[in-house]
Amino acid sequence: MPDNKKRGEEALAHLGRELKARDRKEKTRPLGVVAASAVVILALVGGIYFLSTRDGSEDKVQAEESSTATTPETPTATALTGKRAKALPATVQCTYDSAGEAAKEASKPSGKDVSTKGTVTVNFETSQGPIDMELDRALAPCTTNAIASLAESGYYNDTVCHRMTSGQLNVLQCGDPSGKGSGGPGFQFANEYPTDEADDAAASNPVIYPRGSIAMANAGAGTNGSQFFLNYEDSTLAPDYTYFGNVGDEGLKTLDKIAETGVEGGASDGAPAEEVKITRATVKNS
Repeated sequence: MPDNKKRGEEALAHLGRELKARDRKEKTRPLGVVAASAVVILALVGGIYFLSTRDGSEDKVQAEESSTATTPETPTATALTGKRAKALPATVQCTYDSAGEAAKEASKPSGKDVSTKGTVTVNFETSQGPIDMELDRALAPCTTNAIASLAESGYYNDTVCHRMTSGQLNVLQCGDPSGKGSGGPGFQFANEYPTDEADDAAASNPVIYPRGSIAMANAGAGTNGSQFFLNYEDSTLAPDYTYFGNVGDEGLKTLDKIAETGVEGGASDGAPAEEVKITRATVKNS
């Protein structure tokens, strides 16, 4: 009977063959934020596979139990500090590429000379209470620029937070006007912190997105759009999701209230048991 190491090697080899076959197939059709059959990124974290997937063109962050036994070589997850190892220049150039049909009319933000200084406060009035968020330009300037622009334009008004998870992954996911998890603003942009600081070795190591952190949902690197997730408790994932801000004290109280109600039908992944609707967003630069 093969040992754990042998089984792990065989599983990885099988996965590699599947991904290569899928890649050849996917190259025959366009891939965008709205139209893609499946983009899967796996990271083995303490016996759990964490995936960023698109199930039926859906931007998701997903945790699944794995039957594969862990080995002593499995790295320990470290908590993200929310601080860059090296500061960015005073301004950066951001690229926002067209990507499919927008779920709701939205304009691309300007990507020229985007500031990396200061913060942007976005306040969501929701059906469950206020959620205040502080977005950090120094951490993720292009993401902050895009989300602030969408919020200021009214893109998030009258939209629901369509997904909630509990257990290994503790998030409330919002930002899709269609409410289905497949909608975006019609443009996409690159990953930032922590992805852009991770070398090839660190890219496969798990990290902890701490309670209160805000990160972008995606369907693979460079497919960030309008969807984001709020961590109401720590969540362990690969460093594949741009961490761009934190929820304030009032917002955490609202998230705790939503989390206590749970997921619809008592599941661990699905729509919130009670609807969470963003009725209005306001933006303040500082």
